[in-house]
Amino acid sequence: MTSLIAERSGHAAAIETLLDTAFGPDRWSRQSYAYRRHVAPLADLGRVALRDARVVGSIRYWPVSIGAAGIPALLLGPLAVDPLLRGGGLGRRLIETSLDAARARGHRLVLLVGDPVYYERFGFVPAADVGIVMPGEAPHRLRARALAPGALDGVSGPVWPWTRPDADRDRRRVAAAELAATG
Repeated sequence: MTSLIAERSGHAAAIETLLDTAFGPDRWSRQSYAYRRHVAPLADLGRVALRDARVVGSIRYWPVSIGAAGIPALLLGPLAVDPLLRGGGLGRRLIETSLDAARARGHRLVLLVGDPVYYERFGFVPAADVGIVMPGEAPHRLRARALAPGALDGVSGPVWPWTRPDADRDRRRVAAAELAATG
């Protein structure tokens, strides 16, 4: 039996091995990997599929932003399933479970780079149709899905790796709140 659980730090090496098996060592040269460099995947959304305590599937999400306004979004991927288990619905389970978790945590928009036919069944539409582009990526492979009503309305522009220009301001606000709470 295969179980889905939240990704844990101890799964990292097995996930990398699975990704090499599923996509080959040249996966690092793909454009979407540039959006994952120097940024950690969102720990609360990553899922692994385990069979006999072995990682046989994985899905991760990364923070990105869209356009000059810096609209936050998630970048799904990579999704990987052990080649011996493909076609059995494991990828579908990983996608549906993790999209439900993203929605429950208040995320509004998900992007991915992948096979248009495969991801269409999960509600992903061509991102180019709404004006979202990923520099250096084939437009037909970039897909988008709203997790909340109207999440794609008015969203357009290039996808950028996540940066936090407001991080210092946020740290100051949290520190001030902690100070006030301790009186």
